[in-house]
Amino acid sequence: MMSRAIRVVIVDDSALMREMLKDMLAREPAIEVVGVARDPFEAREIIKATNPDVITLDVEMPKMDGLSFLEKIMTLRPTPVIMISTLTQEGSDAAIRALELGAVDCLAKPGSADGKGFEQTGRELVSKIMVAATARLSMRRPAAAVAPLPRPRRAETGNRLIAIGASTGGVERIRDVLAVLPADCPPIVITQHMGPSYVPSFAARLDRMSAPNVQVASHGARLAQGVVFIAPGDRHLAIARDGLGLVCHIQDSPAVSGHRPSVDVLFGSVAKAAGPNAVGVILSGMGRDGAIGLKAMRDAGAHTIGEQESSCVVYGMPRAAREGGAVAVELSLAQIPAEMMRAYDAIGDRPRGS
Repeated sequence: MMSRAIRVVIVDDSALMREMLKDMLAREPAIEVVGVARDPFEAREIIKATNPDVITLDVEMPKMDGLSFLEKIMTLRPTPVIMISTLTQEGSDAAIRALELGAVDCLAKPGSADGKGFEQTGRELVSKIMVAATARLSMRRPAAAVAPLPRPRRAETGNRLIAIGASTGGVERIRDVLAVLPADCPPIVITQHMGPSYVPSFAARLDRMSAPNVQVASHGARLAQGVVFIAPGDRHLAIARDGLGLVCHIQDSPAVSGHRPSVDVLFGSVAKAAGPNAVGVILSGMGRDGAIGLKAMRDAGAHTIGEQESSCVVYGMPRAAREGGAVAVELSLAQIPAEMMRAYDAIGDRPRGS
């Protein structure tokens, strides 16, 4: 935790929005707004002069759009950024792209179609800034070409799967993991903490950028080789077994570990439905969600993997899982896809309880 107030710069082309955001943050003594800017060119000078801990950045602005400015920030002066977007399809697509570029989080503009009021948006913004201020960022470099991992050794029989959980920093990590998987990858289920308006854009973008088929999970959808299911926003994704294999169960039950969708719900259900025939992976994220569920998976015989601190944006969820005895092996993000596939191939459809 910082011993001083978190220094924030607000960048938005709307004078009204700048004032609204400033008013929201003025109520929090742990946050100090040290500058406001109407476009990236003005922001550049303010950022140089104030050296903020966190930047809030509008997606759509004149002279230079928010995504182009974000890319420059992450290349030249990595700073935690929270994107402020409208809840249109275009706004959601841009927000997902921003998270891939290194933004820590995104937030819908107050008064957008989400129906949230000023007070709730303000609380969310303060919470996201608190998390962003703890983020570990590194200079962005052009991604190196990576050869796809080999296909699974055996065709899937409906008994095995890989489950992944992530939060802050997860969008970029999930993209990188899926990017190296073959088209006929193992059945994969993912819970990423994300608002419902962003999930369809997230899944569609992953589907375009990776070889496997990526979909938003629906109730009753059957797990299959080459298919990746993403938890829908604001609903839990659980896995159940029927006479033919493993299926998705979408649940409207209350938040678990402070979240809906919850990684604990996903991992806990996988422990019950698949036992040792599963691999669990916990990636970058704030808080403790997933630690209890991953421990249940490990106790049921599954192989469990945690992202190590050096590659996390926020080493919260993986740390909690490791400290709770849930993680069998801790690796950097670059090492996780190969270990995930190795562990999946090693399962061998072991009977439960073996």
